[in-house]
Amino acid sequence: MQLKKISLALATAGLWWLGNGVAFAEEAVQAEAQVEDTEQQKKVKARLAEIKAEEKAAAKAAAGYYVERRSYGTQKETEPPRYVKQLNKTWLKDYDAFADVDWLDIGFEYRARFEHRDNDFRRAQQNIDEPLLLRSRAYVGLKNILDPFRFAVEVQDSRRNHSDYTRSNDTRDVDKADFLQAYLELYFKDSIFGKDDLGNSRPFWVRGGRLAWEAVDRRLIARNEWRNTTNTFQGVRANIGDKKNDWQLEVFGVQPVQRFTDQLDQVDHSQNFYGAIFDWRGLSEYVSIQPYYFLLKQDGSEVKYDANGNSYSDRSVYTAAQQNQAKIDREIHTAGLRVFGVVPGTSWDYDASYIKQWGHQDRFISNTIGYREVDHDAHAYNAEIGYTFNHLWKPRVSAFYGVATGDRTTPSGNDFTANQRFDRLFGFARPWSNDDYIQMENIRTPKVRLEFDPKFTWLENVKVDTGFSWYRLDSASDRWNAGANLRDRTGNSGKDLGKEFDLRVRFPLNQYASLNLGYAHFWAGDFVKNTVQLPANNNDATRSSESDFFYTELTLLGF
Repeated sequence: MQLKKISLALATAGLWWLGNGVAFAEEAVQAEAQVEDTEQQKKVKARLAEIKAEEKAAAKAAAGYYVERRSYGTQKETEPPRYVKQLNKTWLKDYDAFADVDWLDIGFEYRARFEHRDNDFRRAQQNIDEPLLLRSRAYVGLKNILDPFRFAVEVQDSRRNHSDYTRSNDTRDVDKADFLQAYLELYFKDSIFGKDDLGNSRPFWVRGGRLAWEAVDRRLIARNEWRNTTNTFQGVRANIGDKKNDWQLEVFGVQPVQRFTDQLDQVDHSQNFYGAIFDWRGLSEYVSIQPYYFLLKQDGSEVKYDANGNSYSDRSVYTAAQQNQAKIDREIHTAGLRVFGVVPGTSWDYDASYIKQWGHQDRFISNTIGYREVDHDAHAYNAEIGYTFNHLWKPRVSAFYGVATGDRTTPSGNDFTANQRFDRLFGFARPWSNDDYIQMENIRTPKVRLEFDPKFTWLENVKVDTGFSWYRLDSASDRWNAGANLRDRTGNSGKDLGKEFDLRVRFPLNQYASLNLGYAHFWAGDFVKNTVQLPANNNDATRSSESDFFYTELTLLGF
């Protein structure tokens, strides 16, 4: 009996030791597995980081230092324009004769836009106008085969039909068959300026002739893609580097081209326009920096026409006093700094600019006093911040605030004070107002916007944007230029210009056709309601305080 108890105890102890041994072994195996799992996870994370770094490096190698801005309406037109294609990348490549032609760029674009404008405040009288705006463009450019010698020619025909207003002397919409560009170019892909740290060549080129281009954020130099006619210049441009490089420098010396509706455009010999633009992208993953300087000089004795091609000496259009007010000497210096980018590791983006103008200009006081030279002292600034949500539709919300100073004139009598009205030079107006009611002068405006790309199985690449804007004058005594030059020199009409809602939908019909639909509604503020009543403004005192604008735009491409 005792022996059995001892045997049972030994057996129990053996089982206990065996169980503990198995448990210890299992724990050891588990511990080892955990160590292996931890090491494996570290390796996986390290490899994922390497892949991400490789993808980032590959993307940077492809795009160089360039980081695209995200701010609304500031994307510059490309050079050559987007409608232009290399010949062997068009449908012509299917023909053996053109399959290897990589030295010729060609393009053709036709755009038709129907507009419905109810109570257009750009006009002095209320009505419903339904114009049909037609624009045709063609481009041909030679490259590569004769390098460093290149050339390009771009022509455009702009017309307006079915409008209540005359087509003569309205160069905003009409400029029949003329040259946008016609230049000779010297192009050096591998220049004396070497390569950047990514190995990208820093090309150098210089162009001379008829030129049309866009710079910085388009607010001071633009082709004006929305408008039916286009800004052009004649002169010389030179450029070191391109957008892939860590830095780039552009300089130019040009004269603007005076548009006419029914005759060939002419160089405006009264104005000379010079500039230098520097782009620094060395830290573009954080910020891209654009400092720039422009100089506009005007010889008053050479001033002959207004922006629409009307002669100041035509007494059916202008009085002698108005002619004297236009024929002034001006020298305006413009220095600006723009910074934009994406906040690293986030979905936030930003775009901000500050612009200072100084110089001097003549002011015609009266026939008795004549001209007096006054200072030009103005500034402008704007900032936009946006956030893009991680969603299939890529929704981006943004907030914008922009200011451009106005002239603070004396309520009456002779005005010898400095001119404080910001000069927008040759910039665009569209993103300031989808009604085309606002230009970059005498304005203060906050805006909120939403942009997104909805996904539909039956329609691809749809883009939608909508926004709301509040407008106030910077100076109550200065003009509302785009609003038929409404003005109250006393300032008693206030600064409340109005509010605007806008909506736009864009989508391609196929690779050669696209549609653009838009709507904008404007609510006039106290300034508008009061100044239309002033006899000096020659406006419609009975007009409504609201306006509607709807458009549908079809664009067709030849290649």
